[in-house]
Amino acid sequence: MSCAKLAVLTGGGDCPGLNAVIRAVVKTAVNRGLEVIGIRDGFRGAVEGYFLPLQPKDVSGILPKGGTILGTTNRDNPFNYPTLVDGELKYLDRSDEVMERFQKEGIEALIAIGGDGSLSIALDFAKKGLKVVGVPKTIDNDLLCTDLTFGFQTAVATAQEALDRLHTTAESHHRIMILEVMGRYAGWIALYAGLAGGADVILIPEVPYELERVVKAVEKRAQQGKQFSIIVVAEGAKPLGGEMVVERVLPGRTDPIKLGGIGSKLAKDLEEATKMETRVTVLGHLQRGGSPIAVDRVLSTRYGVAAVEAALDEDFGKMVALQGQNIVRVPLADAVHKLKQVSLDDPILQAARSLGIEIGG
Repeated sequence: MSCAKLAVLTGGGDCPGLNAVIRAVVKTAVNRGLEVIGIRDGFRGAVEGYFLPLQPKDVSGILPKGGTILGTTNRDNPFNYPTLVDGELKYLDRSDEVMERFQKEGIEALIAIGGDGSLSIALDFAKKGLKVVGVPKTIDNDLLCTDLTFGFQTAVATAQEALDRLHTTAESHHRIMILEVMGRYAGWIALYAGLAGGADVILIPEVPYELERVVKAVEKRAQQGKQFSIIVVAEGAKPLGGEMVVERVLPGRTDPIKLGGIGSKLAKDLEEATKMETRVTVLGHLQRGGSPIAVDRVLSTRYGVAAVEAALDEDFGKMVALQGQNIVRVPLADAVHKLKQVSLDDPILQAARSLGIEIGG
């Protein structure tokens, strides 16, 4: 056995299932005779030395818990790390310090649990010689090379429940109800939740929408005696010829653009065009929080086990991924820097169109 001590960290936004991965990593590693070091607060902890040993007793009872017991951040990149120098904030490459710290602590491999941003950092460390295994985490399901990222199905279930509740109030008050969901530049949450929640209109980033088509869909329902409509819009959706709505820019993050506000824009446009009362619900961080559903607990556990097995096999520079029913290993370089978006021939999108759901384009 070549790897005797490994570290694990969680990076980026929190996500249902993170604790399940940590639990699986610790239990599998210890059962195989390895030591495990937890790194607190993502890659910030790798720079600052926020290390703590993890034993099975430390992960007891965390399987159903949301969030991450290790903490996380989506702001601190060791290759461009905010550092005060003579009272002035500068962004410095402190990756060598991380490498030296790992060597001093006897850490031989790192399991990095994250989305595109965190796994891109992990890849940069792999290029410096660090032994790295990646685990795909994001509610957005936008990582390449894997059919599913853990946390996605729980986020979809949360959005679907919200749609169920909005449906009754929309019908009672004869309103257009718009639900804005996360997803960044991919429409997976909106598409799956919209289909599961019986939406009348689903708008996603991959299909810029024509307002006129949405208006016609709402008016057609009204002509059929259905005086309400349910619309799901992904935060990255945009009108044809228009731009995504940016809520704000957050310097220092791996992705500084924070999307948000398309729901309100769409509501204003629809209310003016249809004269129907329109309301907007923005789910926001409710999609990230809470206990993971069963399918995410199972997937997270499988990923954690597979990551340790990859380390034991010295198969580094890889990300564990779900392809079909199997957990496989793919090169980290193939999984990052380009997002997996909904293709126009995606079977779920085609099913939505066949049901008569308006996609906007």
